[in-house]
Amino acid sequence: MTAANSILIRSYAVSDIERQLPQLAGLLQDCVHDGASIGFILPFTAPESTVFWTQNVLPAVQGGRRLLLVAEQEGQIVGTVQLDWDSPANQQHRAEVRKLMVGPAFRRRGIARLLMLEVEARARQLPRSLLTLDTRTDDNAEPLYISLGYAVAGVIPGYALSADHSGLDATTIMYKQL
Repeated sequence: MTAANSILIRSYAVSDIERQLPQLAGLLQDCVHDGASIGFILPFTAPESTVFWTQNVLPAVQGGRRLLLVAEQEGQIVGTVQLDWDSPANQQHRAEVRKLMVGPAFRRRGIARLLMLEVEARARQLPRSLLTLDTRTDDNAEPLYISLGYAVAGVIPGYALSADHSGLDATTIMYKQL
Protein backbone atom coordinates (compact mmCIF):
# COMPACT_ATOMS: atom_id res chain seq x y z
CA MET A 1 0.00 0.00 0.00
CA THR A 2 1.15 3.50 -0.80
CA ALA A 3 -0.47 6.69 0.44
CA ALA A 4 0.25 10.27 -0.64
CA ASN A 5 -1.91 13.38 -0.48
CA SER A 6 -4.83 11.29 0.86
CA ILE A 7 -4.55 8.93 -2.13
CA LEU A 8 -4.22 5.28 -1.19
CA ILE A 9 -2.75 2.89 -3.78
CA ARG A 10 -3.49 -0.76 -3.15
CA SER A 11 -3.61 -4.07 -4.92
CA TYR A 12 -7.07 -5.52 -5.50
CA ALA A 13 -7.82 -9.19 -4.96
CA VAL A 14 -10.75 -10.94 -6.64
CA SER A 15 -13.00 -10.17 -3.66
CA ASP A 16 -12.13 -6.46 -3.91
CA ILE A 17 -12.95 -6.43 -7.62
CA GLU A 18 -16.30 -8.11 -6.96
CA ARG A 19 -17.12 -5.73 -4.10
CA GLN A 20 -16.10 -2.59 -6.00
CA LEU A 21 -17.40 -3.64 -9.41
CA PRO A 22 -19.86 -0.72 -9.74
CA GLN A 23 -17.11 1.82 -9.03
CA LEU A 24 -14.62 0.11 -11.34
CA ALA A 25 -17.20 -0.04 -14.13
CA GLY A 26 -18.09 3.60 -13.55
CA LEU A 27 -14.46 4.70 -13.74
CA LEU A 28 -13.93 2.86 -17.02
CA GLN A 29 -17.10 4.31 -18.47
CA ASP A 30 -16.15 7.85 -17.40
CA CYS A 31 -12.71 7.52 -18.99
CA VAL A 32 -14.04 6.13 -22.27
CA HIS A 33 -16.72 8.82 -22.46
CA ASP A 34 -13.99 11.41 -21.85
CA GLY A 35 -12.11 10.16 -24.93
CA ALA A 36 -9.55 7.78 -23.40
CA SER A 37 -8.01 5.42 -25.92
CA ILE A 38 -8.13 2.23 -23.86
CA GLY A 39 -9.70 -0.22 -26.26
CA PHE A 40 -13.36 0.77 -26.25
CA ILE A 41 -15.58 2.88 -28.50
CA LEU A 42 -18.77 4.86 -28.03
CA PRO A 43 -21.46 4.16 -27.25
CA PHE A 44 -20.00 2.36 -24.23
CA THR A 45 -22.52 1.08 -21.73
CA ALA A 46 -22.37 0.10 -18.06
CA PRO A 47 -22.97 -3.58 -18.93
CA GLU A 48 -20.04 -3.51 -21.40
CA SER A 49 -17.83 -1.99 -18.73
CA THR A 50 -18.89 -4.62 -16.20
CA VAL A 51 -18.12 -7.39 -18.70
CA PHE A 52 -14.57 -6.06 -19.11
CA TRP A 53 -13.92 -6.28 -15.35
CA THR A 54 -15.63 -9.65 -14.83
CA GLN A 55 -14.50 -11.48 -17.97
CA ASN A 56 -11.06 -9.94 -18.59
CA VAL A 57 -9.50 -8.49 -15.44
CA LEU A 58 -11.03 -10.70 -12.74
CA PRO A 59 -9.99 -14.05 -14.30
CA ALA A 60 -6.45 -12.75 -14.95
CA VAL A 61 -6.10 -11.57 -11.34
CA GLN A 62 -7.59 -14.83 -10.08
CA GLY A 63 -5.18 -16.82 -12.24
CA GLY A 64 -2.17 -14.96 -10.88
CA ARG A 65 -1.31 -13.46 -14.27
CA ARG A 66 -2.18 -9.83 -13.59
CA LEU A 67 -2.01 -7.23 -10.86
CA LEU A 68 -4.71 -4.58 -10.49
CA LEU A 69 -3.61 -1.48 -8.59
CA VAL A 70 -6.30 0.95 -7.52
CA ALA A 71 -6.01 4.55 -6.36
CA GLU A 72 -8.63 5.45 -3.75
CA GLN A 73 -9.48 8.75 -2.15
CA GLU A 74 -11.78 8.57 0.86
CA GLY A 75 -13.12 5.21 -0.32
CA GLN A 76 -13.77 6.39 -3.87
CA ILE A 77 -11.90 4.75 -6.75
CA VAL A 78 -10.15 7.53 -8.66
CA GLY A 79 -7.70 5.54 -10.81
CA THR A 80 -6.35 2.13 -11.77
CA VAL A 81 -3.49 0.49 -13.61
CA GLN A 82 -2.76 -3.14 -14.44
CA LEU A 83 0.46 -5.10 -14.69
CA ASP A 84 0.25 -8.18 -16.91
CA TRP A 85 3.09 -10.69 -16.71
CA ASP A 86 1.45 -13.56 -18.61
CA SER A 87 4.25 -14.10 -21.11
CA PRO A 88 6.02 -16.96 -22.92
CA ALA A 89 8.88 -18.85 -21.29
CA ASN A 90 11.53 -16.79 -23.08
CA GLN A 91 10.02 -13.49 -21.89
CA GLN A 92 9.71 -14.03 -18.15
CA HIS A 93 11.83 -10.92 -17.56
CA ARG A 94 9.15 -8.53 -18.84
CA ALA A 95 5.63 -7.37 -18.09
CA GLU A 96 3.11 -5.08 -19.77
CA VAL A 97 1.54 -2.01 -18.18
CA ARG A 98 -2.14 -1.88 -19.17
CA LYS A 99 -5.05 0.50 -18.92
CA LEU A 100 -3.74 3.37 -16.80
CA MET A 101 -6.92 5.28 -15.97
CA VAL A 102 -7.61 8.30 -13.78
CA GLY A 103 -11.14 9.63 -13.47
CA PRO A 104 -11.61 12.88 -15.42
CA ALA A 105 -12.44 14.82 -12.23
CA PHE A 106 -9.19 13.67 -10.57
CA ARG A 107 -6.60 14.31 -13.28
CA ARG A 108 -3.56 16.60 -12.97
CA ARG A 109 -3.12 15.70 -9.28
CA GLY A 110 -0.26 13.22 -9.60
CA ILE A 111 -2.45 10.12 -9.28
CA ALA A 112 -1.25 8.57 -12.56
CA ARG A 113 2.36 9.10 -11.47
CA LEU A 114 1.68 7.41 -8.11
CA LEU A 115 0.07 4.46 -9.88
CA MET A 116 2.98 4.12 -12.30
CA LEU A 117 5.61 4.32 -9.55
CA GLU A 118 3.80 1.61 -7.61
CA VAL A 119 3.36 -0.62 -10.66
CA GLU A 120 7.11 -0.32 -11.31
CA ALA A 121 7.90 -1.24 -7.70
CA ARG A 122 5.64 -4.29 -7.95
CA ALA A 123 7.25 -5.31 -11.25
CA ARG A 124 10.68 -5.24 -9.61
CA GLN A 125 9.40 -7.56 -6.87
CA LEU A 126 8.24 -10.21 -9.36
CA PRO A 127 11.12 -9.77 -10.56
CA ARG A 128 10.65 -8.18 -13.98
CA SER A 129 13.34 -6.02 -15.54
CA LEU A 130 11.51 -4.68 -18.61
CA LEU A 131 8.14 -2.95 -18.80
CA THR A 132 6.29 -2.23 -22.03
CA LEU A 133 3.17 -0.22 -22.76
CA ASP A 134 1.37 1.47 -25.59
CA THR A 135 -0.42 4.79 -25.65
CA ARG A 136 -2.20 6.86 -28.23
CA THR A 137 0.41 9.03 -29.93
CA ASP A 138 0.39 12.59 -28.54
CA ASP A 139 -1.99 11.52 -25.76
CA ASN A 140 -1.84 13.36 -22.42
CA ALA A 141 -0.19 10.29 -20.86
CA GLU A 142 2.78 10.25 -23.25
CA PRO A 143 4.71 13.08 -21.49
CA LEU A 144 4.08 11.35 -18.15
CA TYR A 145 5.62 8.12 -19.40
CA ILE A 146 8.62 9.99 -20.83
CA SER A 147 9.11 11.83 -17.51
CA LEU A 148 9.18 8.44 -15.77
CA GLY A 149 11.98 7.23 -18.03
CA TYR A 150 10.05 5.31 -20.68
CA ALA A 151 11.62 5.34 -24.14
CA VAL A 152 9.79 5.26 -27.46
CA ALA A 153 10.33 2.03 -29.36
CA GLY A 154 8.23 3.14 -32.30
CA VAL A 155 4.95 4.51 -33.60
CA ILE A 156 2.33 2.52 -35.47
CA PRO A 157 0.11 4.74 -37.65
CA GLY A 158 -3.62 4.05 -37.88
CA TYR A 159 -3.46 1.56 -35.02
CA ALA A 160 -6.86 2.01 -33.34
CA LEU A 161 -10.23 3.57 -34.03
CA SER A 162 -10.79 6.61 -31.81
CA ALA A 163 -13.45 6.21 -29.12
CA ASP A 164 -15.71 8.70 -30.92
CA HIS A 165 -15.19 7.03 -34.35
CA SER A 166 -13.56 10.21 -35.74
CA GLY A 167 -10.58 8.42 -37.25
CA LEU A 168 -7.70 6.04 -36.77
CA ASP A 169 -5.16 7.01 -34.13
CA ALA A 170 -1.47 6.16 -34.13
CA THR A 171 -0.08 4.37 -31.09
CA THR A 172 3.32 4.82 -29.49
CA ILE A 173 5.03 1.70 -28.16
CA MET A 174 7.19 2.45 -25.11
CA TYR A 175 9.48 0.53 -22.77
CA LYS A 176 11.51 0.97 -19.62
CA GLN A 177 14.40 -1.05 -18.28
CA LEU A 178 13.99 -1.34 -14.52
